[in-house]
Amino acid sequence: MRREKEHNFTTGRILVPLVRFALPVLAALFLQAMYGAVDLLIVGRFGIPADVSAVSTGSQIMMTMTNLVASFAMGATVCLGRQIGEGKPQEGGRTIGACIALFTAIGLVMTILFVPGAGTIAKLMHAPAEAFSLTTDYVRICGAGSLIIICYNLIGSIFRGIGDSVTPLLTVAIACVFNIAGDLLLVAGFGMGTAGAAIATVFAQAVSVLISLLLIRKKELPFQFQRSQIGFHGDMILRITRIGLPIALQDFLVGISFLLIQVIVNTLGVTASAGVGVAEKVCAFIMLVPVAFMQSMSAFVAQNVGAGRYDRAEKALRYGILMSLAVGTVMFYLSFFHGNILTSLFSKDLEVAAAGADYLKAYAIDCMLTPVFFCFIGFYNGVGLTTFVMAQGIISAFLVRVPVSWLMSRRVPVSLFHIGLATPCSSALQIVMCLCCMAWFKKRFRA
Repeated sequence: MRREKEHNFTTGRILVPLVRFALPVLAALFLQAMYGAVDLLIVGRFGIPADVSAVSTGSQIMMTMTNLVASFAMGATVCLGRQIGEGKPQEGGRTIGACIALFTAIGLVMTILFVPGAGTIAKLMHAPAEAFSLTTDYVRICGAGSLIIICYNLIGSIFRGIGDSVTPLLTVAIACVFNIAGDLLLVAGFGMGTAGAAIATVFAQAVSVLISLLLIRKKELPFQFQRSQIGFHGDMILRITRIGLPIALQDFLVGISFLLIQVIVNTLGVTASAGVGVAEKVCAFIMLVPVAFMQSMSAFVAQNVGAGRYDRAEKALRYGILMSLAVGTVMFYLSFFHGNILTSLFSKDLEVAAAGADYLKAYAIDCMLTPVFFCFIGFYNGVGLTTFVMAQGIISAFLVRVPVSWLMSRRVPVSLFHIGLATPCSSALQIVMCLCCMAWFKKRFRA
């Protein structure tokens, strides 16, 4: 009974369990951000601007693909949450078995695409000439570890679905420690630059997966799982796909929109390219709280929807917005008025740091917007309105973010701040669409 209560969000208080669940998610996201930031930080200190540009562009590519997998795995998170909310945890084993089979196949496809196609991908990204071969190396090395990257992200999605946010924190912590050690050894110690950062990334996630699997075997789960349950179970794959595919498609296309912005910036030279890469790493930290509540909201809401408790789901949404907005206000101040201090942590080159700070000012404005629509997205994922999530993300990305970025890049003189304004403009439209959807949702489901 104690174990079941730990994983059940459908009764009792709302705020405390939501925060208690979100804190390990936040810690895991912080470590995940550190995981990506360490590469750029150490390369920025011990490499040259071409290395920084290569890691910036290459990591943006891999992050897009990783987010695609993690978003698709959200289908497993929501399915497991609903099964627990409906009082059917016995179905969890087949859900996990279907996930393992499905995502293994996806990992093999990614490996086939990225290893031989790394050069083509770098060319499509308009990687600066000085950083072209380095970008190709980064993408090829990380692409070779696609199966490991997928397994690493799948573990977190599964355990968040059963109400356990501590195990994903553990897996990220293990990876972060080994990634820092690998970067210090290969980049700072052996001077391997971009290739060293990529090798450290894959190796750290491999170690994390192996250790995590050993720990999970000793962990008590709310369902039974056996190796015989691994397989392409059509009904389970259909459920996971129905929920996860729209989320994945939305995140993939939104990621493509950011890649297009990177392409636009890459045409401005290696300093601008490296500066935006630095700003993106800083952004990974200043957006941590909204992202944590978005992920936590999905699992929390999924269980309550499974139990028919829509009132609790709406209250959780309000709590999440208020708490993340309070933190967003602080992040706005730091990023807008002291962005140069933040970007200088990732690059010793003063021009690169200044370019990053200029771009980061636009993201500072977004700090006041993302707490609202990120929580809405987590809510709609948990409810199962993933088609809407896909639609709003695609509309805002390709009707606002990319066109505004391109138009601003045509202005003379070019300003990275003006290019970056495309992101808060896109977020504002997303909030409007989320509020309209909420009005429809209340009208349809409250009765």
